[in-house]
Amino acid sequence: MRVLGVDPGLTRCGVGVVEGVAGRPLTMLGVGVVRTGADAELGHRLVAIERGIEEWLDEHRPEFVAVERVFSQHNVRTVMGTAQASAVAMLCASRRGIPVALHTPSEVKAAVTGSGRADKAQVGAMVTRLLRLDAPPKPADAADALALAICHIWRGPAVNRLQQAHAAAARGPRVSRTPAVPVRKVSR
Repeated sequence: MRVLGVDPGLTRCGVGVVEGVAGRPLTMLGVGVVRTGADAELGHRLVAIERGIEEWLDEHRPEFVAVERVFSQHNVRTVMGTAQASAVAMLCASRRGIPVALHTPSEVKAAVTGSGRADKAQVGAMVTRLLRLDAPPKPADAADALALAICHIWRGPAVNRLQQAHAAAARGPRVSRTPAVPVRKVSR
């Protein structure tokens, strides 16, 4: 499975591609950051993020895109920028028919470090170890993008099965469309 992880942000949007399957060693195929100037017009910044993500999609051809789920913060302005960058990443993937998964920060931290309260240094250290890198990716947004991809590789298949089971349960029991066969009672 090849996953593009996206840690959304307007100034620094972390991107990282990881390939592998749960239970086997993972391989990093690329990591980086799409940057925009804080003084640039919002529309231009979003276009720059779109172009950057499109380049990553063209180069690495992921099967899935994992994006950090935007969560409420005290600073509404920061949340808005993160949500806008997140929407651009989801749009780019969806336009190509690539499935998008959203993972919460605590879910990613728990998957990679074992604790949903891990700090950025702990996430960076575990990403380095899991991908057998010489040093943690810099800036932290890049390491977070790799952590998102790792989280999806490890948790995505189970989440997909759960979603399918919930959808099947919501549809109700399956009714057989084959005609009933009469049963004859045999007496002795």
